[in-house]
Amino acid sequence: MKPALAFLNEALIERIISEGIDILCKLGVEVHNENVLSLLSDFGAQVDKVKQHVIFKPDLIEKSLRTAAHPFKLFDVLGNETHFFTDDNVYFTPGSAAIHLLDYDRKETRRPDTRDYIAYAKIISQLEHIASQSTAFIPADVPDAISDSYRLFLSLLYCEKPVVTGTFTLDSFAVMRDFQVAVRGSAHNLKEKPLTIFSACPTSPLKWSAVTSQSVVDCALHGIPVEFIAMPLSGFMAPVSKVGTLVQHTAETLSGIVISQLASPGAPVLYGGSPAIFDLRYETTPMGAIETMMIDCGYNEIGKRLGIPTQAYISLSDAKMLDAQAGLESGIGAALAVLSGINNIAGPGMLNFENCQSLEKLVLDNEICGMTLQLVKGIEPKEDLPTLPLLQELLAEGHLLIADHTQRYLREEIFFPGPIIDRANASRWRDEGAKTLVERAHAVVNDLVERYRPSRLSDDVKNEMIELMEGEARRYGQDHLPPRQDDSI
Repeated sequence: MKPALAFLNEALIERIISEGIDILCKLGVEVHNENVLSLLSDFGAQVDKVKQHVIFKPDLIEKSLRTAAHPFKLFDVLGNETHFFTDDNVYFTPGSAAIHLLDYDRKETRRPDTRDYIAYAKIISQLEHIASQSTAFIPADVPDAISDSYRLFLSLLYCEKPVVTGTFTLDSFAVMRDFQVAVRGSAHNLKEKPLTIFSACPTSPLKWSAVTSQSVVDCALHGIPVEFIAMPLSGFMAPVSKVGTLVQHTAETLSGIVISQLASPGAPVLYGGSPAIFDLRYETTPMGAIETMMIDCGYNEIGKRLGIPTQAYISLSDAKMLDAQAGLESGIGAALAVLSGINNIAGPGMLNFENCQSLEKLVLDNEICGMTLQLVKGIEPKEDLPTLPLLQELLAEGHLLIADHTQRYLREEIFFPGPIIDRANASRWRDEGAKTLVERAHAVVNDLVERYRPSRLSDDVKNEMIELMEGEARRYGQDHLPPRQDDSI
């Protein structure tokens, strides 16, 4: 039986959805984008263009939910299927858009650069239990105006996995789309085999910026999946109660779904978010708080009730270093996420309230992901009923180490983590250098960078992307891209 976890009963889910729709139809949302306001008006929403405010109608929301409610697939740069967002299929992706990197040697955070990003892409390409990459952190050696496109460029150049990304500027989308069309060969092929997911974040409470609302429309028109990342803060920018926060999250997410589906009915979406409680003592938004995780799991149940695949920022930590807090918060979050059936679980590698990435934590979190993926398989019979013959063999042989049954099911029944997780006895641990977890993680980071094999994307496509990126950089005054110090491209 596959284990499962639920926080809401059916009646409460229905009431939360009803309350969210009621808010949209009575309070409405702000939309700071004239094109999107016109789109909503054309389909019957009550729009005040002067106040940039929209009141929705129930039938508009219900129709949009019907067209949005379907599974979809994601594919790598070579066109191989990697994700099927349906039912309780779960996949992990690193946390995205951090502005700092935890430096192992300096034992402190710093601004990352191109060299760091390439190392990240090389590492994530080899992490077995993390199915996609993200544009994980922002290199500081390029202008802010091209940081979105530059991260996607490096990701597609160095790693074959699909990418969770997004844009913070109106102008970035075109070149980011062109990268994907270059990889796929045509806009039609990109729609047939999506390569990325774009995050779109409404502003709590009940507001859409010009950039994010335009991104929703652009992605819908080009068949690029969108994950909605509503971020209500319980007790600050949302009601302090979990149910109240879920109602607000529902309203904000539904408003994005309507925009997406009016732009292109059936456009693929994920019902996602990054809500948090607000810790009044420190004025922070702890992603590792158990209440934050409960809200994530709760809105996942709401998304599933609506028939829409789901996403959450949940398997991450607010710790500043790779320490016990980092492990316990990330581990609890990952376990809750897979048991809840959240389809796209975002967070591995992240620290410090989504502000920092750590390569060492990323490889550790890969092991956490592997353990939780084993957990969600549950317990099923494996040719072991009746058990009497196995025990007879055990008594006769004195062990079952080389038994046919053991050899057949060993790797399936037991997850063997990599060298980061210490399972040696104390004497062997001392003999092998008595290394700490962080030291072992750093050794794995170095090993993965050393063992990296270049992406099998064709040289022609790589060169086309390089030309596109160089042209984009010149638009913003950077005549040369930072040196990649790599001869594998």
